[in-house]
Amino acid sequence: MSLTKKSIAVVTGAGSGIGRALSINLANEGVAGLAISDINESGLNETAEMLASYDLEVFTSVVDVSKREDIQRFSDEVIENFGRATHLINNAGVGMVGRLEQLSFEDIKWMMDINFWGTVYGTKIFLPILQKEKLAHIVNLSSVFGFIAPPGQSAYCASKFAVRGFTECLRHELDGSNVLISVVHPGGIQTNIVKNARQGEKATEGDMKIADEMLDTLAKTTPDQAAKTIVKGIKSKNPRILIGPDAHQISIVHRMFPKRYFKIMDRMMGGMLSKYK
Repeated sequence: MSLTKKSIAVVTGAGSGIGRALSINLANEGVAGLAISDINESGLNETAEMLASYDLEVFTSVVDVSKREDIQRFSDEVIENFGRATHLINNAGVGMVGRLEQLSFEDIKWMMDINFWGTVYGTKIFLPILQKEKLAHIVNLSSVFGFIAPPGQSAYCASKFAVRGFTECLRHELDGSNVLISVVHPGGIQTNIVKNARQGEKATEGDMKIADEMLDTLAKTTPDQAAKTIVKGIKSKNPRILIGPDAHQISIVHRMFPKRYFKIMDRMMGGMLSKYK
């Protein structure tokens, strides 16, 4: 088992949603310490307050994962406060709405800087720390949009496909070592990722409304349920963690029908996906 009462876990994007639920569930597992970060200081402080009743040390840091210097500072702070780390969960991420023609280059760069480069920075900077442990674990969050690609999500899909490829390659590179690797593919989760999503430069309010409707249709899993699935995956050393019945269904459909999955899924959802076209 990779989670013990001596574990020190690092969680990014812990100010809300899955990151907050993960922090609480890890505390419930009895870990020795948590280092949590978010760009939203007020949300991060709320999470810390929720953890106050647990018998563990909690360290918070305001971090913009798109900035390598922020993550380097965060890793230095973790060592200063705990001396070590056993688990890294690169959870921080953002959404965006808009077809490619509606997105600026700046929109796409913003997305990749947070979702992809934030994961790369966290992984590469913390890896030497984790390699000092007898057993350690890196968990990177992709998405079901890391293996399917509906219209209106070109930038988001690019970032999550990239996280998946990066993480799977790293798993093969570190196979047989002391560092375990997992990639997480959440389906629809009841978070504010769409409501807080960036609107592409030329995307319309109608596009945002469609995205919101799609999330309402798909989001059947709570952040707490998602966190429990991730923790279970960590404990079982699962390299590929699917969250929610929709994620399992999508995984099967896209593997069985790699050319036709979009039409099949769109039909199953009553034409919801094709509204982006």
